[in-house]
Amino acid sequence: MTTDTAALLAAYDAQIRATPPAPPPGVTHEYDGRLLRIVGEFRGFLGTPPDLGLRGRDLDELIARQRDFFAARGEAVEWKLRGHDVPADLPDRLSAAGFVPEEEETVLIAPVAELAAGEPAPPDGVTLRRVTSAADVHRIAALQTAVWDQDMSWLAEHLLGRLATEPDDLSVHVAEADGEIVSAAWLSFRPGTEFAGLLGGSTLAEWRGKGIYRALVAARAGLAAARGVRYLHVDASADSAPILRRLGFRAVTTTTPYVWSPYAEATG
Repeated sequence: MTTDTAALLAAYDAQIRATPPAPPPGVTHEYDGRLLRIVGEFRGFLGTPPDLGLRGRDLDELIARQRDFFAARGEAVEWKLRGHDVPADLPDRLSAAGFVPEEEETVLIAPVAELAAGEPAPPDGVTLRRVTSAADVHRIAALQTAVWDQDMSWLAEHLLGRLATEPDDLSVHVAEADGEIVSAAWLSFRPGTEFAGLLGGSTLAEWRGKGIYRALVAARAGLAAARGVRYLHVDASADSAPILRRLGFRAVTTTTPYVWSPYAEATG
C-alpha cells in the first residue's frame, strides 16, 4: 500500500485531478487544452494538472479566456490551485487577471484500512444517520449557511442532483441532537480510482470538540472500506486539519481557490 507522501501526492494527481467524475445533468465538462472547465454549477470551476505546459503570455491568455468566458455568462468562476502547481508565478498571473484567493486548505490523504480499524461513537445524545430526503438535504444547506455565515442554499440542489443521478457514489450523513442537525458530512466515491473524498464536515460551534467530527469520519471510512476504497482525501480547513492529522491523515499539498466574480468587478 502506498504510504510515502510523495507517492500519495502522485496518486492523487494521477487519479483525482486527471479523471474528473461524470457531470450530473445540467453540468457540462469542456476542455481548453489541458484545462478542464466545468459549467452549470453554482459557479464555474477550473481544474488543471500540476503543469499545464504553458508559460508567460500563453498562460496569461489561457487565464483571460476563462475569465472572459464566465464574464460573458455573468457568473463567478473558481480556479483551484494546488501548492505544488507550476509555474511558480501562476498565483501572481491569476491575481493580475482579477482572480482573488480565498482561504487556503490542506490536502490530506489517509489509508482507509487504518481509519476503519475502529469507529468512535458519537457523544451521548447524538445520533448519526445517512440521509437522502429533500427535507434533510435542505436542513443541511441551512446548517452550512449558519456555520459559514454565507448563503449556502445552492448546496441543497447540488446534493439532491447528485443523489438522484449517483445514488451509489454519494453518501450523505448527519449528526442529530434532539431532532436538530448539529453536523453534516458526505462521502464521494470516485469509481475507477483508489480514492473517495470526504466533504462537508461542518459542525455548529456549540457542538465542536465533542467527537462528532471524528465519528463522522470513521462512519464514512467504514463505508469506503466496504467498497474496497484504498484512500480517503480531504481539503481540510485550519480547524479540521489537526483533527485529521491525529487520525492518521498525511498532508500532501495545499489548495487555494482563486475566484473571479463579475460582482467584484462591478463594485471594484
